[in-house]
Parts: sequence; C-alpha cells; structure tokens
Amino acid sequence: MSNRLARETSPYLRQHAENPVDWYPWGEEAFDRARSEDKPVHLSLGYAACHWCHVMAHESFENPQIAHLMNERFINIKVDRQERPDLDDIYQQVVQMMGQGGGWPLTVFLTPQREPFFGGTYFPPQESHGRPGFSQLLQGLSEAWRNNREVLQQNVEQLLKGYGVMDKLMLEGDTPLEQDQPAAAARLFARNTDPVHGGLGNAPKFPNVACHDLVLRVYQRLHEPDLLQSLELTLDRMAAGGLYDHLGGGFARYCVDERWAVPHFEKMLYDNGQLVKLYADAYRVTGKAAWRRVFEETIDYTLRDMTHPLGGFYASEDADSEGEEGKFYVWTPAQIKAELGDTDAALACRAYGVTANGNFEHGSTVLHRDAVFDTGQELQLQGLRNKLLAARAQRVRPGRDENILSGWNALMIQGLCAAYQATGTPAHLDAARKAADFIQQHLSTPEGGLYRAWREGTAKVPGFLEDYAFLANALLDLYECGFDRRYLERATQLVELILDKFWEEGLYFTPSDGEPLVHRPRAPQDNAWPSGTSTSVFAFLRLYELTGRELYRERAEQVFAMYRAAAAQNPFGFAHLLAAQDFLQRGPISIVVAGERSAANAMVQDLQRHYLPARVLAFAADVPIGKDKSALAGQACAYVCRNRTCGAPAMGAEELVERCGL
Repeated sequence: MSNRLARETSPYLRQHAENPVDWYPWGEEAFDRARSEDKPVHLSLGYAACHWCHVMAHESFENPQIAHLMNERFINIKVDRQERPDLDDIYQQVVQMMGQGGGWPLTVFLTPQREPFFGGTYFPPQESHGRPGFSQLLQGLSEAWRNNREVLQQNVEQLLKGYGVMDKLMLEGDTPLEQDQPAAAARLFARNTDPVHGGLGNAPKFPNVACHDLVLRVYQRLHEPDLLQSLELTLDRMAAGGLYDHLGGGFARYCVDERWAVPHFEKMLYDNGQLVKLYADAYRVTGKAAWRRVFEETIDYTLRDMTHPLGGFYASEDADSEGEEGKFYVWTPAQIKAELGDTDAALACRAYGVTANGNFEHGSTVLHRDAVFDTGQELQLQGLRNKLLAARAQRVRPGRDENILSGWNALMIQGLCAAYQATGTPAHLDAARKAADFIQQHLSTPEGGLYRAWREGTAKVPGFLEDYAFLANALLDLYECGFDRRYLERATQLVELILDKFWEEGLYFTPSDGEPLVHRPRAPQDNAWPSGTSTSVFAFLRLYELTGRELYRERAEQVFAMYRAAAAQNPFGFAHLLAAQDFLQRGPISIVVAGERSAANAMVQDLQRHYLPARVLAFAADVPIGKDKSALAGQACAYVCRNRTCGAPAMGAEELVERCGL
C-alpha cells in the first residue's frame, strides 16, 4: 500500500511512496500527531538525484523491521530539500553544530514543537565503518525520549542557542585591511588552484563556479596573467575529464577524485546553468572555440533532455539507472566496437580513453578527452560521437526530477543569455524567453510574488530569497538582450518585493509572512549556487544604475558592511558577494541607446560579444537617465554614462565598443 507521499507532486517524495514507513510530508498533520501521541519526530531530507539517499532508502526505509521500529516509536517526515531549502538550511546547521559535515540524506530528530535534539546524515542499517547503525540509533533515541528526556531537552536548548551564536559569528570579526577584497580573493583562488588538474581542493572536487567567476571578473579588470592561467587550466581540465558528458553534453555534480576522472553522475540544472554562463563569459574573453563547443553542447543537452514542452527546465537527472550508478554513461571497448566496427572503434577508444581495464567499475570507462587530433580526425570523431549518442539513447535512462524550480530556472536563463550575447545565436535567446514566460505564467502568485516549485500543473511553496534574486537578475539579462521592457518592469517588481518581504536590518532567506520556524535563517554564504543575499545585492546595484533609486545602493552598501569581515575570513563562501563588490568598486558603465528599438538592439550586439562584467544596458525611453536622450539624424546612437553623467553619443557599433575601453 502507498503511504501519504503518493499524493505529493515532488518526485523525491514519490520515490518513498511505497516504503513501509508511515511517512508524512512536512506539515501540521504530522506535528499534531506527534504532540497527541507524545512521540519524537524523525525528519529525513534529500532530493531525487541523491545517490546516498537512494542507498539509505533501500537499506533502511524499505526494510520491514526498521520501518516497524520507525513507525512504532517516531512520527516520520520526508522533505524534498529542493522544495524546502529553508528547512534544509535550518537543520543542516544542527549537524554542523554537532561537529559533523553536512550532506544528504539529512537525518534529524525533533520534538513535536519542531525543535532539534540530534542530527546526522547517512546511517547504515547496522553499525559499520565507524558509523552507528540506524536501528541502534532509533532505539537509543527512543529510549532517551521515554526515560531521559531532560538530557534531550538540554540538547534542544544548546542547539537553539547555537543558531544565534552562529548568526552572531557571521557578523563579527575585524575589518579587513585589504582595500581591494575582490582582487585579494581572486589571487587566493588562483594560488590555490590545483597546478596539474585545475579546480580548487582535493577529492571530492566540485566546479566552484562562483570562485572562478570572480577570478574572471578580476582578470578583466587587472589583466594579471596568473588569474587567466588558473582559470584556463580549470576550464580545460573540467571539460576534458569525466565531469563533462562527452557524448550528450552537460556536467555532473562533482568528481570523486582530484583528476576530474570519475564523476558522481547526477546532473543538476543549477550546475549546468552556472557553467554555461562561466564558459560563455570566458569565451568572450579568450575566443577559445573549445569553450564555445562546451557551453553550446550543454545547452543542447538542456533543451533536449531537461526541458518541459512549455519551456521550463527540469531540476535534475539521477546518477543511477537499472540500480547501478553511472551505468547509462560508461563504456567498454566491446560495446564501442559493437556500435562502430573495428576501425572506427579504435579511433573512438583512443579519443575517449576507453581501455580494457577501464577507469570505473567492472572494467568500464567514464569517457574523457586527453588525446589531441588533427582537424580531419576531429570531424570524423564528431560523426562517431553522434552514433554513440544515438546508441546510448537506447539504454535505460536515469530517473529525472521533473520539478520545475523558479530559482534554478533563472540560473539557466542567465546562462542562455550569456551564450546569446557571446554568439548571437537566436535559439539561445528564444529558450531563455520561453523559460521566463513559463515562470511568469505558472510560478507567479496573483499578488506578483513567486512560488518555489511547479509540477504537473501545481505550483507550491512560497518562493525564497534566492528565487526572487535569481529571477530578478535573469530578467535584467533578458532585458539587456533585446530591450523588452516587460522584463525590466518585472525585475523591478521582484526587487521591490525583496525589500518588502525579506529585508529586516539585512536580508533573510525566508519571507516575513512565511511559515514560523524554530529559526529564521539569513543564509548569506554561497553553496553549490550563489547565495540569495549576494545575488540580491547584484540586483540592487544593477537597478540602481538603471533607475537612480538611492535606496537600492544603500541596501547593497549595508549588506557589504554586514559581511565584510566574514568575506575576508572566508572568501570561498562569499565569492559572489565579492563579485558584486567588484562590480561596484570599479564604477559600472551605463550604456543608454536611443532610436528605434530594433536599431538600438542591433547597435549593441558587437558590444555584447565582449566580456564587460561591470556594465548595464538600457533603451533610453525605459529608464530615467535616458529621458532626454534621442536618436541623431534619425540614426540610433548610444550614450556611455558613468556616475550618472553621460558623454557625447556614439554613432556606431564600433565607436561604442571603443568608448567602453574595449
């Protein structure tokens, strides 16, 4: 029999609908029962593409004996962290306060009042490798609840106090002496780049897009060779390794090794949206054709495999298929030979590093590119790639999380806009517009706010700060791509809602009218995607340049002041906020174009091919600074403005590029 999760729209929750566990979704019904039966709550958070979530589900939640223990002694709640990142943030902090690393599945135990008293991540069914068994943990916590509750209550009090301590620590620290914090952080990232394989840190190795984005921005300003060298190494090695899908395009979430060889095969929309933008921006700096191929193949993957018929983008694809991690993606020499024949298979195996021993399980190989070929061989290889991709399409695909999340869609819209500006390819802009229109139609509230998630015709969960901030910036990017005024107006509305719903002596992650929780998180640090705080600051600064509204700049300055010490102590966690600081301190350029909209749009296309991260574009009639700007002799012209003071008009695309110092 199915449990309550069968009625949910979340693919992750539905994965657990056939468990023998008496699961509840998050809500009053579960906590009412916990109070009435005086039982503790077992809270389990994860997401659909999470490999270790699947492992714990199979080992424990599908085990009748463990499920019986869970049902007898606890009220059990399942949460999709993609739908409720607020709950994930709050209860991940429990694990961190207990001295552990966070992650998923997240396992937390609560009082019926939602107060945490114990937490961890993955637990095996029985004790192994130094981890307590889930069965023993359930029994021990249940006995403590029944017979030693005062100890658990002490845990509750310490953890609740700990939230305040952690928030306070984030706001404390010495004012940094370094005047150019963005440059200092970028140099730090460059120095700490793996000199052989690129990237930051050791295994497991993640893309860390916000850090590399900051390096690119500072390089464009200071032209220090070490910055570009570190970035080129990282982008080349990520694209050559197994992190990148060499047949289908797109990136996996991370690699388990330091060489980018073997990925954790799940593919997340947020990674691919950010990486499309990073590679497109880097392509605008270098003109490197290989990077254009990477971001365009990643867009092809997104449009082919991750797009709803109405234009929204799905959340993720699993690592597993047919019960095995990576089975969909890996190859053996025999499999390649069966598809291509002996001669072509030899070229393909050499190109993609496929060997008899392999680099993955059971002698299989995760494809990668190390060998260099001439132009003729590369053309031949493209045909072989298409054959292998068609053959792979006949395999059982990994599961797909078809939740459409407003904030993650906005990250892909930004990637598509960067790709369009870098190449002029109309299909990239068309896809961005369709996704934005999908969000407007299906994920907007009647009052003009946002929902977090949509699936199967149902929008749910009020949006969080990151949803509003990501979408505001994405719509500003869309506006700059074609001067469609409705995108500027909607972005402005979203920023006003940020100030109304999320601002209270700084920015909070949850809205002021949201569900009361044990803690209201601020969440200022970047994680796998930029923080809502730093992204809001970008929106404030960009709209200040376009509108001149002083409040936007004041709010941005307040956020910088709040986290200046924290960013100096942990630039890795505040890379995107430092990018916003770089935008401000270099003095952004406002480019205002007058004339017919179509002619104005054509005039800025050459400029868009250049990477100029501290600039805004506007059509004169749309913004206050352009109210007295007009075409000259019937021709479109552009005004380059700094500090709200504009120079003489540029009369052509080439002159405009020169005026911008490019």
